[in-house]
Amino acid sequence: MRKANSWFRSIQNTDNPDNKHSEGPQPVNRPAVRDADLLDAYSQAVIQVVETVSPAVISVTARDSEGRGGGGSGFIVTPDGYALTNSHVVEGRTKLQAESAEGDQLRAEILGDDPATDLAVIRLAASGLPYAQLGDSDALRVGQLVIAIGSPFGFQSTVSTGVVSALGRSMRAGDGRLIDNVVQHAAPINPGNSGGPLVDSRKLVVGINTAIIAMAQGLGFAIPSNTAAWVLQEILAHGSVRRRQLGIVANVTRLPRPLVRSLDLLADQAVEVRDVAPRSVAELAGIRADDIIVALAGRLVTSIDDLHRLLMTLPADKEFEVTVIRGEQLKTIRIPPKG
Repeated sequence: MRKANSWFRSIQNTDNPDNKHSEGPQPVNRPAVRDADLLDAYSQAVIQVVETVSPAVISVTARDSEGRGGGGSGFIVTPDGYALTNSHVVEGRTKLQAESAEGDQLRAEILGDDPATDLAVIRLAASGLPYAQLGDSDALRVGQLVIAIGSPFGFQSTVSTGVVSALGRSMRAGDGRLIDNVVQHAAPINPGNSGGPLVDSRKLVVGINTAIIAMAQGLGFAIPSNTAAWVLQEILAHGSVRRRQLGIVANVTRLPRPLVRSLDLLADQAVEVRDVAPRSVAELAGIRADDIIVALAGRLVTSIDDLHRLLMTLPADKEFEVTVIRGEQLKTIRIPPKG
């Protein structure tokens, strides 16, 4: 034991030739990072985003046939004038005008309006325009820096910054459907920001600002850019967003526990068909009133929102299955591709 201790002391003395008492690893002196440097880096990141994206941001003014108007923001996504904004900015209005960041007045028309996602595609009467690129909203992380650009209260090219506060939120669209994967963020937005871009530090649009909560501070919501990319593609290719529909009237129903156990179901709540529209997809496929829908395309259905959500994601050109309870038996009904 003495030899071991002597050997340990000799190692200590080798590392510390002055034979001074050592209390462990000593800190390495590094230049201190000044707060001013951090602030300058943050500012530069925001400045670069704004200089790149703001030329593509527009102010949108919309009026109906009786002259009643509204407005909001939008942003150009192609050099030949295609732009995105909110559905509620252009809803029911036929006369559109856009104003660029430089103050140019541009005529515009609605190409497609999708209230279910609160998104609309418009076309500006111009070409060779600056445009913004859509990023991948699925890659967002809570705490990530985001920048909102728009025209709140008519003040064009207004910029605010914040962070992603939460992901995967849900909110109701104007038609009552549930919009999923909504981005909650802390970049201050106000009336007039609707339809403007929410941008990340890589200068990519990751959301379309759509709503605030009245009397709340730091609570903004944006439709994810991946949803916007899908809506844009559908409208440019087909003039509208194609969604699968069954053609039924339904309500949520609670299932008796003995039935849940006997059929080995995963939930005690499902959607009961109350009526089937004549010549609808449901009628042609064989769905009947009083059928209880428990699954669609292999996914559990416990609410009307579940039904809408699943129908929204199904490709129009693919067959899918609806699983129903008829009597006390499970039955699978095949829904053919949309013609």
